[in-house]
Amino acid sequence: MTREDAPVLNPPHLLIESRGPWAGPACGAFVRDGRTLALSGHPVQLVLVQDAVTAAVRGTEEDSAEVRALAEAGGEVWVDDFSLAQRGLAADRLIPEARVVGMPEVSARVLAPGVRVVWH
Repeated sequence: MTREDAPVLNPPHLLIESRGPWAGPACGAFVRDGRTLALSGHPVQLVLVQDAVTAAVRGTEEDSAEVRALAEAGGEVWVDDFSLAQRGLAADRLIPEARVVGMPEVSARVLAPGVRVVWH
């Protein structure tokens, strides 16, 4: 077994959420799963795309509470710049824990060795 074949003890996870919080409780449950992974020592990036970008908007405390909890657990919160623009939302409306990213950064992470990608 080569070093590249060795199992990763805490593999990084890229969690991509595309549904808005109002679509039902599944969005919050998905984010909570990411928080659990982060608390277990896994590197986690949560990418909010399409309608899910609204989960990181300040002033929607019931929505952003789950996202903030993930960040407090050590996860990163990434918000797709294109999805924000499509919805007429400015980056300054996001919670402080969120970072606006473009698809080149997301695709680089998707293609990185050992990353487990889950799209919801």
